[in-house]
Amino acid sequence: MTTKAPTLRFERSFVEAGHRLVAGADEVGRGALAGPVSVGMVAIDATAVKQIRGVRDSKLLTPADRVALVPKIQKWALAYGVGHASAAEIDALGLMAAMRLAGARAWGQVLTTARPDIVILDGNHDWLSAGEPSLFDDAAHPGCDAPVLTRIKADLQCLSVAAASVLAKVERDALMTGYAADYPEYAWEINKGYATPAHRAALQGIGPSDLHRRSWRLTPEQPLMPAVDIAN
Repeated sequence: MTTKAPTLRFERSFVEAGHRLVAGADEVGRGALAGPVSVGMVAIDATAVKQIRGVRDSKLLTPADRVALVPKIQKWALAYGVGHASAAEIDALGLMAAMRLAGARAWGQVLTTARPDIVILDGNHDWLSAGEPSLFDDAAHPGCDAPVLTRIKADLQCLSVAAASVLAKVERDALMTGYAADYPEYAWEINKGYATPAHRAALQGIGPSDLHRRSWRLTPEQPLMPAVDIAN
């Protein structure tokens, strides 16, 4: 599949306002039935960084291409991180709060190297910014405290966001492939926890594992999530 490559145009638009260090962020796994929701974050110096070839939104790349890009992105970025929130945390907190927690963990990794002035978040809803204190907050990862700017289709248009999506996708896919060794019935090495027909059939046959999102509608007694494209 060919598509217009994401650029640094949007990231560089913040330099005039004094925002030199810009981060892009994207999530992976929000629609899966099992496993974590994961958030990638890539920070760049918008005044110095150059274009990196081959990077696209992770959904538009083959698994092999994504894996090959990881070391290139890590070398290209000023800082990067991937955070995860487990299925149990999704059940306890709800999906949006769990995404925020995963994002906070990615943010914490980025902060070990650099502090971005602004974060570009894919989508139209800011689930990343630190909210009001909660009993469920992770004290070690209080949340992203930089200004967050949402942008629809940022993963297609903004190079830092596309790079973040690749890092998150590769890391989450590797986790699900590892989990598949202990839970072979669900074929997670293929579906990565998404609601494919084979995955739904396994749920109907043997029920959910402890890595499934049990607060979701998974079992035959409940309406099932529709099958989705496992590249998402």
